[in-house]
Amino acid sequence: MTDYFEVHARDGAARIGELRLSAPLTTPALGDDVVEDAGSLWSEARTTPEGSEEALTVLPHRAFPAGTREAVQESFAVDYPDVDFPSAAVVTAETAADYGADAYVLADAVGVVGHASAFVDAVRAVRDATPADTALYLAGVATPANVATLAYCGVDLVDGKFARIKGRQGRYLASDGEYFLEDLDELPCACPACQSGRESFTRGDCATHNVNALAAELARVRRRIRDGRLRDYVEGQARHEAWCTAAFRTLDQQYGFVEERTPVIRDAELLSATEDTLRRVEIQRFADRVTSRYRNRFDRPLVLVPCSARKPYSESQSHAQFHDAINFRAHLVSMTSPIGVVPQELELTYPAQHYDSVVTGRWSEDEIGFVARVLERYLERNDYPKIVAHVPDEGYREVCERVEASLGLDFEYTVVDHPTTDDSLANLRDALDGEMSYRKRTREHSTVRAIADYMFGDGAGDEVFPSGTFQTTARYPKLQVRGTEGEQWATMVPQYGMLAFTLAGARRWVESDAPTKTVEIDSFVPHGSVLAPGVVDASADIRVGDEVVVTGPKAFGVGRAEMSGPEMCGSSRGIAVEVRHVEET
Repeated sequence: MTDYFEVHARDGAARIGELRLSAPLTTPALGDDVVEDAGSLWSEARTTPEGSEEALTVLPHRAFPAGTREAVQESFAVDYPDVDFPSAAVVTAETAADYGADAYVLADAVGVVGHASAFVDAVRAVRDATPADTALYLAGVATPANVATLAYCGVDLVDGKFARIKGRQGRYLASDGEYFLEDLDELPCACPACQSGRESFTRGDCATHNVNALAAELARVRRRIRDGRLRDYVEGQARHEAWCTAAFRTLDQQYGFVEERTPVIRDAELLSATEDTLRRVEIQRFADRVTSRYRNRFDRPLVLVPCSARKPYSESQSHAQFHDAINFRAHLVSMTSPIGVVPQELELTYPAQHYDSVVTGRWSEDEIGFVARVLERYLERNDYPKIVAHVPDEGYREVCERVEASLGLDFEYTVVDHPTTDDSLANLRDALDGEMSYRKRTREHSTVRAIADYMFGDGAGDEVFPSGTFQTTARYPKLQVRGTEGEQWATMVPQYGMLAFTLAGARRWVESDAPTKTVEIDSFVPHGSVLAPGVVDASADIRVGDEVVVTGPKAFGVGRAEMSGPEMCGSSRGIAVEVRHVEET
């Protein structure tokens, strides 16, 4: 159980944390001034240090270099004492376990940093084996160019040792790499160490600058994590070192590890600037849920249309013209890179209205392949009497033709030159000639159920909101769901395209056959939030931002998760759930 480290914000594997010393330290951060090493047991026997709340004390340890056989590590394993001061234990991927420390030092960091797969495997092994509310410390490896990638993969503490050594060697570090000091005509930095100018700049000054640059980069990383946009930054920043690019791509392949730690909703814009964006958890999760949970409830033709620069799509000029031509005589689904396909009911659901992409007019093979796979899976799950592809040639048409051939379907193409030309819109109207418009009530009820499917699982919308049991009030996108007698069950939250339940709605959810995300708490009535120590158990599939039901011997409530389910169960500090409504039972 940790007493001196608490996680406050999460962005995938990266976290904003607080090392709770007498002078608290916000992480990711440099640990030089707050870490005290009690020494190695290889050289001599050592007693347990006294420690203090002023520093994080690394307990007496035996470190092993990368590649040491596991049997050797087991033979010289250390029994770490139970102490009542901020402490850190030295571990490797093979020896990592819960030793009751507040932080864990990766002993072989120097041996794995620079090798993407080995680094990701080591970090993941330590993270999986140690409590979620403990810090991970890597010493002797951080530079301004790699520290964003280290933090993205889950590192909380680093030191300036490597940066200082580089400076003494005459290597000037920056966030885009390093330079030989002798090759610099001027200093590309305005930190205090660089103020004297190039002529009087010494190697000692270079060492000081390197640490300053590292500290500045960590401040930038912390800001990015708070904004939920570290990945956007890393996609560009990691290009300065090949192994860093390989590291975040390798982490992308660890979907389960990253997905568990990635919020399901957030306010931040998701920037699609490279093809690596297609492999982001947020993109893959949306595509998976749309193709495995969403169910079309309209008995009308399908109209596929291109996305728009403006989000949500329905507020764009192009989609306003599409809606006028369709007039609710068909089901509208937008095609887009990097999201895939977006049914009209989910156009507000994160990240469908939160992304921006670089538009060149040409789609890459990766983009075409990804969107085609998503559309194919969508059409395998959802049947339509007719499919109209109102799409331009650039990328969209090729996606449709691939899926058309793969599934043996017939698409009707209606675009002439551009989707919003008069001829194209006329063709779209003609393609739907004879179709009846569906009612506003049908559209709103389908939206509520589709969002429930997306949030909770396949069929959840029909389980929680059966036909004839509810009505919708207020105006889209702030729909309210009420029982037929007027009792409010849920509200649609337009910022995220999700549902927020009342206590009555939460009871319906629990009593239905839909999968329930439940947090079991101890015998108390929460007021405002549930802290991790009060959690007895939690559903393993809970993610940050999920709607959850809170139950206990004395309370029943509903709120939003601030931790994943496994983190709630494994943490001893931090807010687990922000409770919206609660009653004593």
